[in-house]
Amino acid sequence: MSRSRLHELSDHGVSVWIDSLSREMLETGELARLMEEDAVVGVTSNPTIFQKALSEGDWYDVQLREAVGQTDDTTELFIALAREDIRDACDLLAPVWERTKGIDGWVSLEVDPTLAYDRDATFAQATRFHAEVARQNLYVKIPGTEPGLGAIEDSIAAARSINVTLIFGLERYAAVVEAYLRGLERLVEAGGDPGSVLSVASFFVSRVDTEADGRLDEVGRPDLKGKLAVANAKLAYRHWQEAFSGDRWAALASAGARPQRCLWASTSTKNPDYRDVLYVEELVGPDVVNTMPLETVLAFQDHGEVRDTLGQGVDEAEKLLDDLAAAGVDYDDVIETLEREGVQKFADSFAELLDGIAGKVRVVAAGST
Repeated sequence: MSRSRLHELSDHGVSVWIDSLSREMLETGELARLMEEDAVVGVTSNPTIFQKALSEGDWYDVQLREAVGQTDDTTELFIALAREDIRDACDLLAPVWERTKGIDGWVSLEVDPTLAYDRDATFAQATRFHAEVARQNLYVKIPGTEPGLGAIEDSIAAARSINVTLIFGLERYAAVVEAYLRGLERLVEAGGDPGSVLSVASFFVSRVDTEADGRLDEVGRPDLKGKLAVANAKLAYRHWQEAFSGDRWAALASAGARPQRCLWASTSTKNPDYRDVLYVEELVGPDVVNTMPLETVLAFQDHGEVRDTLGQGVDEAEKLLDDLAAAGVDYDDVIETLEREGVQKFADSFAELLDGIAGKVRVVAAGST
C-alpha cells in the first residue's frame, strides 16, 4: 500500500488517533481499515460519541437484552456496553501497543463527567474501569479540573495510565504536568515501576478560537481572530519541552519514567472561513498526538500539508496574548468559560446518553414480547 499524507504526518512525530468508537466500526472492520490506510494508532471516546453510536442501528440490542436481566441502572448498562467495545478495541490495537512499547495503541474510556468536581469519586471510578476492562492499553479519561488534578496524581501514583481531558489553558496544563510528575515521584517512592504507567494531556484546540473569536468581534478586532488556539497549543508544547528536561525529570527518567505527551483534541475546524486542516497542519512536531474526527482524517488525506510547525512562531504566540489583553479580551476568562462549558456539555451528553439507553431498553423489551 502506498504511504499516505497521514503516514507522512506520523513520520514527523505526530501519532494519529481517531476520536470515535462504536461497535459498528469494530464489527465491520472500519477501525481496522483506518489503522491500515490512515495511520490510526489510537482511539478516544466520550459520552457524545457513544450516544451517537447507540442511536444508529441495532448493534447493541442483543447485549442490552442480556444486560437488562441483570440491572435496570442506566449508568451500569452504559458501562456494560462500553466495556465490551473498549476491550475489543484494546485487543485490536494491542499489536500497535506492543510494537511501539506502549507509546501508541491506546484506547480511552471516560469517567462519568458528572464526577468532574469530585476527586475521590473520580479516582474510584478510574480504578474500577482499569480493573474491569483489564487491558494494558486502556487510558481512563479524567477531566483536568482542579479536583481532577488530585485524582490524576493518585491514579498515576497507583500505576494507572490516564488521559487527562478538557485542558484549555496554560496554567491548568502546567498543573496537569505537575500532577503527573508528583504521581510518578510517589510511585517511585513506594517502590513501583514508573515505566509501567503512561499518560497524555488532551489540550483542546478549536474551541479556544470559537470562544475568543466571538469576543474579538465584540471589541472590533477581527484581525486577531483564528490565532489564539494555535498560539495556545504552541506555548503548551514549549512548557512540555521545559518540564520534561532538567534534573527533576532526569531523576524520574533514570528510574524508567516516560514523558506525558501532549494530545491535540477538538481539532476539527468549526469556522468554515478557516482551512479545514488548520489544527493539524499548524501543530506538527515530535512526540505529540492529534486525535481527529473522521471528517478531518479524510480532509487531511485529501489535501493536508506536512511540515514541522510546532516550534515556529512561539515568540509571536506570546505577543498574541499581549495583543488580546490590550484589545480587552481576558484570556483567563476565556479559559474558565471553556472549562465550565466543556464539563457541562459532557455532563449533558451523558444525561442524554442515559436517556437514550433507557429508550433503547424499552424498544428492545417491546421487541422481545
